[in-house]
Amino acid sequence: MSTTSSTSRALFLEEFGTLPKLGERTVPEPRPGHTLVRVAAATAAHLDLNILDGQFGILPELPFIPGTQGSGYVVASDTHPEGALVRLRGEGIGLSRDGAWAEHVLVPDVAAEPMPEGTDPALACIYFSPVGTAWASVHAITQVRPGERVLVTGASGAVGAMAVQLAARAGAEVIGAVGRPAKLPHVPGAAKAMLASDLSEEAVGGKVDVLIDTVGGRILRNALTLVRPRGRAAVLGYTAGRELTLDLADFFLADVSLLPVNMINRSAEVAPQVLRLLPELSSGALTLPYESYGMDALGEAVERLRTGAVVGKIVLDLGYTGT
Repeated sequence: MSTTSSTSRALFLEEFGTLPKLGERTVPEPRPGHTLVRVAAATAAHLDLNILDGQFGILPELPFIPGTQGSGYVVASDTHPEGALVRLRGEGIGLSRDGAWAEHVLVPDVAAEPMPEGTDPALACIYFSPVGTAWASVHAITQVRPGERVLVTGASGAVGAMAVQLAARAGAEVIGAVGRPAKLPHVPGAAKAMLASDLSEEAVGGKVDVLIDTVGGRILRNALTLVRPRGRAAVLGYTAGRELTLDLADFFLADVSLLPVNMINRSAEVAPQVLRLLPELSSGALTLPYESYGMDALGEAVERLRTGAVVGKIVLDLGYTGT
């Protein structure tokens, strides 16, 4: 595989608080210890928005190419075979070094993880975080058992939808809550779909054993009241609000274990389980929702992400299939 041009397109962030602009640059030169990749797909996630807004703890020098995760095909490398599909993440990609919102990116060899042959590039760049988080929440943290009742908030999102499917596979009865009527059809069929505003003990048919909350804020506070004494609540997101106020007397009386999901500490632990599920994601036996946009439609993608209208993950399709 070889580059067909000395230049390629990229999205350049020129000023914090603005959208990157589509432009061209010289294709990076290969060098030892690094892998040159023709990017096929990249994610646009809340972390990327924090960088665009200048709200991340470590900010890059501008102009800068964002994109903390992506996937693509090896053009040149001393480590990875030419033409292999790799997942791109870590080593400062999209944080301290140019990221995946570009047709070509040069990354340290260790930041390129080979993917099984035939994996969809879009799936390769989005699967690890939501699947790993959902698996840890259902199995390692709340330890869902057959016959238990599980409530999942944000059940149409990437993590929530996967948690619904994994909890159902574990033998649980699952209720999936979403914040908007438009998202009800996107809750996996393994769950009873409900609006978060309608959640009540009567509506869900009694107390639940486990809560897996992906949104935080008021939805989390209300959902906690539906968990039985000695039940478990996994908390793993805050798109609906970063703060949770508890009356300690009520909290002690409720006797619910509040369990944070920190994937920074658990990534290595869940990696083998996530890879084991990849063939089922590829075949469609498990589904991971996402929306796909071209590089020239970044503005629309960011708007849907900011407003919470997006269903699942955002994928930037860079229009390359490896051929």
